[in-house]
Amino acid sequence: MPQIRPITDLRNTNEISDICHAKREPVFITKNGYGDLVVMSIEAYEEMVERMAMNGAIYDAEMEFALSGETHEARSALKQLRRKHLG
Repeated sequence: MPQIRPITDLRNTNEISDICHAKREPVFITKNGYGDLVVMSIEAYEEMVERMAMNGAIYDAEMEFALSGETHEARSALKQLRRKHLG
């Protein structure tokens, strides 16, 4: 369940930090009863960015396949990737 806290709770930064790290999810901050900010740990942010990059790569691959319909044999694709990334 998401943590929703008023902006005045930001005065106690240690508590907000502890919540972000313990729950590993963002804390939503409200101002005058409306959503205003999102606070999260660096670890949670990095996981989110990595997940978004992976989802983007999967989407790009699906679009490429939808346009060309071309597939690659797994062994040759892995050999090509190893040569490209491992020298």
